[in-house]
Amino acid sequence: MAKNPLNQNLSFSLLIFLLLLLHLTESRPPFACDPNNGATKNLPFCRASLHIRDRVRDLIGRLTLQEKIRMLVNNAAPVERLGISGYEWWSEALHGVSNTGPGVKFGGEFPGATSFPQVITTAASYNASLWEAIGQVVSDEARAMYNGGRAGLSYWSPNVNIFRDPRWGRGQETPGEDPALAAKYAASYVKGLQGNAAGNRLKVAACCKHYTAYDLDFWNGVDRFHFNAKVSKQDLEETYNVPFKACVFEGKVASVMCSYNQVNGKPTCADPSLLRDTIRGQWRLNGYIVSDCDSVDVLYNSQHYTSTPEDAAAASIKAGLDLDCGPFLALHTEGAIRANKLNEMDVNRALGNLLTVQMRLGMFDGPRQPYAYLGPRDVCTPAHQHLALEAARQGIVLLQNRNGALPFSPARYRTVAVIGPNSDVTDTMIGNYAGVPCGYTTALQGISKYARTIHENGCAPVSCPDNTRFGPAEVAARQADATVLVMGLSQSIEREFLDRRGLLLPGHQQELVSRVAKASKGPVVLVLMSGGPIDVTFAKNDPKIAAIIWAGYPGQAGGAAIADVIFGTTNPGGKLPMTWYPEDYLAKVPMTDMSMHADPTRGYPGRTYRFYRGPTVFSFGFGLSYTKFRETLAHGPTKVFVPYTSSKILKNNTLLMSNGIRVSNTNCDALNLGFHVDVENAGDMDGTHTMMLFASSPSMGEEKRLVAFEKVHVVAGAKESVKINLHPCTHLSVVDQFGIRRIPMGEHTLHFGEALKHNILLHNDLEEIKY
Repeated sequence: MAKNPLNQNLSFSLLIFLLLLLHLTESRPPFACDPNNGATKNLPFCRASLHIRDRVRDLIGRLTLQEKIRMLVNNAAPVERLGISGYEWWSEALHGVSNTGPGVKFGGEFPGATSFPQVITTAASYNASLWEAIGQVVSDEARAMYNGGRAGLSYWSPNVNIFRDPRWGRGQETPGEDPALAAKYAASYVKGLQGNAAGNRLKVAACCKHYTAYDLDFWNGVDRFHFNAKVSKQDLEETYNVPFKACVFEGKVASVMCSYNQVNGKPTCADPSLLRDTIRGQWRLNGYIVSDCDSVDVLYNSQHYTSTPEDAAAASIKAGLDLDCGPFLALHTEGAIRANKLNEMDVNRALGNLLTVQMRLGMFDGPRQPYAYLGPRDVCTPAHQHLALEAARQGIVLLQNRNGALPFSPARYRTVAVIGPNSDVTDTMIGNYAGVPCGYTTALQGISKYARTIHENGCAPVSCPDNTRFGPAEVAARQADATVLVMGLSQSIEREFLDRRGLLLPGHQQELVSRVAKASKGPVVLVLMSGGPIDVTFAKNDPKIAAIIWAGYPGQAGGAAIADVIFGTTNPGGKLPMTWYPEDYLAKVPMTDMSMHADPTRGYPGRTYRFYRGPTVFSFGFGLSYTKFRETLAHGPTKVFVPYTSSKILKNNTLLMSNGIRVSNTNCDALNLGFHVDVENAGDMDGTHTMMLFASSPSMGEEKRLVAFEKVHVVAGAKESVKINLHPCTHLSVVDQFGIRRIPMGEHTLHFGEALKHNILLHNDLEEIKY
């Protein structure tokens, strides 16, 4: 009898799957509960059918105190008698699987992983579905490497701190300066990483860091290990904590990392108000809290917050810390218990949070893994690499396009001079906390696919210490039909523990740009690679510089994306996620001043677009396109009733706004408002448009703030309808000086993009009563 070809294919596929599964289980023994281990396979903690809570309780009951304590640190010790291998908690996946932490080892069948653009660049896309898709790819590759014994499943990413000060070296790792943007990015990326498995399961365990008010590494003699961030209750609730709350509430993140710095005199990793009461209590974190590496040691040895190391161990664990990145808790927790500063129940609570996450990951299920099919062939796939390219394209921001100089026509500009210290770089493109990319396409290589190139660095490295090589660069510009200058920064200028001193281009870069622009016979395009903003006022004012592009750190395919934008294969749609300030702004704002609001009495100009009213080089949310978009409000309410759910009247009301109702005193679920905006592409090129919705509330201290955004692709001459849901409790509320979120009664103004405004009246039956 002839065999059914379909059955043959199924049998062959099953055989391949079984062989792959066998290979994976041979290359990496199960974390625990190996079915071949007769001593443990029937223990309750190994039964996947039981509730995780019961499995965790059973396992903790089998451990000695010393075994428990050695599991409270990142390099958790094995418990061989129970078949439990050691585990390294510290892995990184900021914008791709990274070997920055000890948990990931590239090599063998996993020589690299897809390296996406740095976070500040993908944030400029304002595309939540893109952020989630990147997270899904990163977690696919992370699971594949875990199956191959090359990585763990707990990743201490993303970094969702607010990019408060333009000098911050780690601003590149964040989604920018706006709380709403950072919150949306945080929740989206976490969802992509952790997956949507049923039954409280996790694909990988993400971690939102660094909680909270952390955005200074080393500036003017002050470092993060000794810095006490003095933050008002208003700024904490209104700005710094917003993305962390979104991580927990919306992203359902499995972990939060506390930071090195103190907040109002208390180390964050030993502050029960921040950890136990807020993250665990108010926000109801379903997961664990981890210290930044050695921060428990720092609070004792550098900040001298406690008199003994045992006190430090006790204070951090009792405050809500579960895991220490570093050896401190392994060394001093038992002593704290002996001195009656801590009890074993405190250790059990912390360990229970850790084991629960590991069981949600399936690490106590033996080889029965839901993602066991992922392997080397699922890393650096063509689809993953194309997503890295697409992410770079979407994150690029066109800042200037004088007289429509761009896009270039390959037929007209046959020879292009490619000049600058970042014109043919590789590692610079991927930023920090990166792994080993699948490959690189530099700007020079990307442009070479469209035109013949003449290449000169002009100066190197990016610090551009002298002008001795400017001459050949000027000659190249005279010979070419057009010139592309690829300038900017690198990790030698901005990175972790290296905050910038100024906002100008480093060294002699400005001189190189001006001299080459003057010499060029054709149009000049200035491309900037950086994480933080750069004061390029000189370039804006130079009539010889036709266009300015910010590419951020665009990842492994960055050069191809830059070329695609320059030659019009891609219509740029990115928008700046941070304000670009002039250099003189810095003299008015010490990095150590954490205040967000402006204070004219002391000459303090305020921070970010929400509170700063001075001149900018480029504003938050700015970005040009090769086409024109028009927005029209098709539908939206004009009057909304906000009900009271509490009759409690506050007698001593000192609000900054009139008739502000506490968010906790109204029914937020009943206040979902829908708006429909028609977006028309009035140009002759297909493009993507970011519909940005800002709100201005009555008597608020900021002119307007971003509350929602949607990305839409519109073909030339067509129109698309965009729906935006507005939640007054979230989007129209403001925070008073006591840190209480309230909804002001009265007329609110909604700004749809630049030109379209719509007023909406919020009212209630008891407007004369102030709650």
